[in-house]
Amino acid sequence: MSITHLEQILEVVRTKSKKRLAAAYANDVHTIEALYSAITHGVIVATLVGDENIIRTNCDKLGINPDCFTIINEPTDTKAAAKAVMLVRAGECQLLMKGLVSTDKYMRAILNKEVGLLDPGSILSHVAIIENPRYHKLLICSDIAVIPNPDLREKVAMTNYCVKVAKTLGITEPKVAILGASEQVLVKMHATVDAAILSKMADRRQIKDCLIDGPMALDIAIDKEAAVTKNVKSPVAGDADCLIFPNIEAGNIFYKTNTKLAGCEVAAVVVGTKAPCILSSRGDSVQTKLYSIALGALLAD
Repeated sequence: MSITHLEQILEVVRTKSKKRLAAAYANDVHTIEALYSAITHGVIVATLVGDENIIRTNCDKLGINPDCFTIINEPTDTKAAAKAVMLVRAGECQLLMKGLVSTDKYMRAILNKEVGLLDPGSILSHVAIIENPRYHKLLICSDIAVIPNPDLREKVAMTNYCVKVAKTLGITEPKVAILGASEQVLVKMHATVDAAILSKMADRRQIKDCLIDGPMALDIAIDKEAAVTKNVKSPVAGDADCLIFPNIEAGNIFYKTNTKLAGCEVAAVVVGTKAPCILSSRGDSVQTKLYSIALGALLAD
């Protein structure tokens, strides 16, 4: 089954065995509400690591029975993050989610060399799936949250992560656009040079199971008419499944333009770890958090 809408991820994961999720410092109402929604949708079983008194108080405010969660009392944010990571590392949970703990402390727990979730030599990255009603398919994007200024090796990893997610959604041969400000290879614009190298690497099967083209300006990647106007002939042009951004600024602005101005829903996870990790923002909707949990559960298979 090819997944063409985020809602379908929920439908698919409901047919599978429930994954256990560990939430790091899950004191806030936003995290509790999202996890409860995922539980009621039959997606996960949740362990909340945090201040038990605060968790129970917030459950009461939301009208949620706290007994639907396993609660591990750890009032200190850094210790709660470390405990949640340990649960995943030990195999007791298959997913990790950020609660009220700050992003830097959450990532520090994941990246801990002795007891974290990153294998030696792995590259940590982030993949987001955006459902924009103005585009004819889901857009799988990287990196909008983790790697500030990716080098070529990191862009190869980002591409492979996006391709893996695309194939998990049922896309047999994902079309990957390596983005830049121009479709021309310009020596002074390093992103276009990297894009040309990645495209050639795909031609030589150094990057497999996908079609890659680049450099591509965004309009060419998602708009067939723009590609025709600019005389760019490519199976990727106007039909991209995956967008690889040249840096975090470009990716993050694209992401927030879609969510804040266009009202798009999103699912997103941190990848490159021993298990999918959900890096939710307080600004994310409950629906986005629910879709992110469902995507994590799908990838955990």
